[in-house]
Amino acid sequence: MSENITAHKLDMTQQFSEDGVVTPVTAIHYLEGDLHVGDVLTVTGVSKGKGFAGVVKRYSFSGGPKTHGQSDRHRAVGSIGQGTSPGRVYKGKKMPGRMGHEKVTLKNIEVLGVNDGNIAYIKGPIPGSRSSVLSLKITQRAPMLEESSNSENIIEEVETKQNDN
Repeated sequence: MSENITAHKLDMTQQFSEDGVVTPVTAIHYLEGDLHVGDVLTVTGVSKGKGFAGVVKRYSFSGGPKTHGQSDRHRAVGSIGQGTSPGRVYKGKKMPGRMGHEKVTLKNIEVLGVNDGNIAYIKGPIPGSRSSVLSLKITQRAPMLEESSNSENIIEEVETKQNDN
């Protein structure tokens, strides 16, 4: 079960059930291995890069006041530390910088459909842009496969008993 499958993200789409419930799905093209409906995956990919971002976009800071004499402080960081003591900026201070393009792992993602041509539809959004490389790890196989193999064995046993009588 710990096999890694390499895949490419194709596109986002929607799946409609008979009840009219809409489920967002991501279409992927897997290169090797096999996926089945109901498999549970761990998906690893690289998120979209956003470039150099300020603190309002990067950390959802509220920014400064728009009035009371503030002419150019609307999206500024604000204070970044104390004064003479300690006389430095602490490590890990939330400041502007590059955003995105990080490794993201999602767990417990379900396979909702599989087509010919190694195209699978998995539930929900997946990190990365179109055609980005994904690593899939099957954490749990679909229970239907085990039941179907057991039912086939039971059918064979019943047929052999009938032939014996």
